[in-house]
Amino acid sequence: MGENARHDDSKDDQTHQRHPDSDDDHDHGNDHEHGPGHDHHDFDLENPGAAVVTVSSSRSLDDDPSGDAIRDALEESGFELATRELVNDDFDTIQHIVNRLTDRDDVDVVVTTGGTGVTPDDVTVEAVQPLISKTLPGFGELFRTLSYEEVGTRVVGTRAVAGVVESVPVFCLPGSENAARLGCEEIIVEEAPHLIGLAARDSDSSEE
Repeated sequence: MGENARHDDSKDDQTHQRHPDSDDDHDHGNDHEHGPGHDHHDFDLENPGAAVVTVSSSRSLDDDPSGDAIRDALEESGFELATRELVNDDFDTIQHIVNRLTDRDDVDVVVTTGGTGVTPDDVTVEAVQPLISKTLPGFGELFRTLSYEEVGTRVVGTRAVAGVVESVPVFCLPGSENAARLGCEEIIVEEAPHLIGLAARDSDSSEE
């Protein structure tokens, strides 16, 4: 990973527990496609492992309020922190770290903060999008709707995105502490366990 990334890979060994009905024959799409009687939480993953990545050329892990807010929101909701890393605003470095994290067995979801604006060095979206096999446009749409209540029309400069990379949901949030907390507390902790279960289930089916 080189000098551009710092990490803490400490994590207790654990077994992810999927719900017993995760091997049934339901459609793998969203809840509108699951048909009558489908429980929204049928595919939820319990105690998922999370990776938090701060994209910044000026911060450190000791001075990272946005990363702190994401970590706290995840842990308070039952997620296990698999790793927390900080990388520079560099296309190749960001792409490498996201690609590496989604290949780890203890990482079920990746949340990045920073690099989603419109300045020349904001390249998180450009680095992550080529890795995405399935986009989740509703994440950015909902995030901007919620953000509008706080920042008004400035949301047009926010490019928060999400998608599935190697069967792992990846969420890219802005670098501000308020935006990171909002996106994680209001959206990610609510939907990530469900999306993780569905994405993993879709991957298992494609390998059959």
